Amino acid sequence: MKADIHPEYKEVVFQDISTGETFLTRSTIEKTSGETITLDGNEYPLVRIEVSSASHPFYTGKQTLVDT
Repeated sequence: MKADIHPEYKEVVFQDISTGETFLTRSTIEKTSGETITLDGNEYPLVRIEVSSASHPFYTGKQTLVDT
């Protein structure tokens, strides 16, 4: 493998903005909002997302109807 061509793989917290549910995982994401969150005494970069398995109707079994 070539040296110095791979992105940094670090722990990041994703937070669903509609439910507040948080997911600690590892990611190569580079641009974050600059916000951090403390979980279990450790500080991690925070990435807010609009839809996750905690809010998507397929996973929750709750259907929402949007009437325009």
